[in-house]
Amino acid sequence: MTHRVGFVVFDGVTMLDVSGPSEVLHQSGRFGHPYELVLVSPRGGTVTTSTGLALTGTVTAVDAGPVNTVVVAGGDRLAQQPAEKELLAVARDLADQAARVTSVCTGAFVLAELGLLDGRRATTHWRHAETLARRYPRVRVEPDAIHIRDGHYVTSAGISAGIDLTLALVEDDHGAEVARDIARELVVFMQRPGGQSQFSAANTTPPPRNDPLRSLIASVLADPAADHSLPAMAAAAAVSPRHLTRLFRTELGTTPARWVERVRLDRAQQLLLEGHSVTSAAHHSGLGTDETLRRAFARHLGTTPTHYRSRFTSTRRQTPMH
Repeated sequence: MTHRVGFVVFDGVTMLDVSGPSEVLHQSGRFGHPYELVLVSPRGGTVTTSTGLALTGTVTAVDAGPVNTVVVAGGDRLAQQPAEKELLAVARDLADQAARVTSVCTGAFVLAELGLLDGRRATTHWRHAETLARRYPRVRVEPDAIHIRDGHYVTSAGISAGIDLTLALVEDDHGAEVARDIARELVVFMQRPGGQSQFSAANTTPPPRNDPLRSLIASVLADPAADHSLPAMAAAAAVSPRHLTRLFRTELGTTPARWVERVRLDRAQQLLLEGHSVTSAAHHSGLGTDETLRRAFARHLGTTPTHYRSRFTSTRRQTPMH
């Protein structure tokens, strides 16, 4: 029996959230393992994507019939405000009867609004992970993951990560060799190196409510390579080291040392993309040595400085820098 996959779509849906996973499943059929795809929307008919291009032939949940897997696609508006009742109803109707429920990018907000991710690990686009965690505190959001499986729920990071997600689903259904053949055909990684932190923007620390902490953070961001040891920062903020640590935990949910390391790592990423060597980036970011920089990259980004630079500096093939 052919495995049926229902894509939940809506006006403003991100096109690649639908086309990427659909192409993976189409390629699976070419290798002898077909899937039947159906586009499901609140009212059926034509849906206009975020690019302005149309998805035609969508059906309602009633007309779709039973599906084995649900894929809730994303769209920017889902992170801005809760999905409308009609969209939630479509997702719930399909999820109630499916053996596997998945989301791409901000599609996780639909599953979270329905309460399906309560007590579960989940992810979404790095830009919206904090919003997901704040809006749905019962969801254990992991912002660095490309995709996460918890029970029969699978969520993925943003946009192109829907391809990674669907390759994993095909591997579950038909084995690693089939998924590998599809990855080769699509010229993508079977499993991309590192997590999505390497794609995220530079440090976006929210402004603290506490005035001394706000001034201190501004000074660290302005010169990450300066002396930002705990005693030095406490003196600059005119508070005790213990009180400063308490402020960081209360306002930023981390320790002073961890926050400073992340600021320095962000600066090192920028320096590498500007053409600095690994040694120069380590020195000017305040991380100090090549080895310290490599350890920070491995710990936070799951990659190396050299690989990061080669992937993000340019679309043109780079000559290795030493």
